[in-house]
Amino acid sequence: MRALLWVVGVVAGVLILLGLILEAVRWLIIIGVIALVIVIIWGFVKGRQAMGNQSRRR
Repeated sequence: MRALLWVVGVVAGVLILLGLILEAVRWLIIIGVIALVIVIIWGFVKGRQAMGNQSRRR
């Protein structure tokens, strides 16, 4: 699961950089930012779930 988060995050970063390099292609920046926000939210939710699972085990 963590590897998937890394892959999506790297792809989002690459899309943002590619969008900045190719200024004419603004939608790449938008897609990259949306993907990055999704990764951050998803990572936060998964982290909270993992913390909840650890506290239940104790």
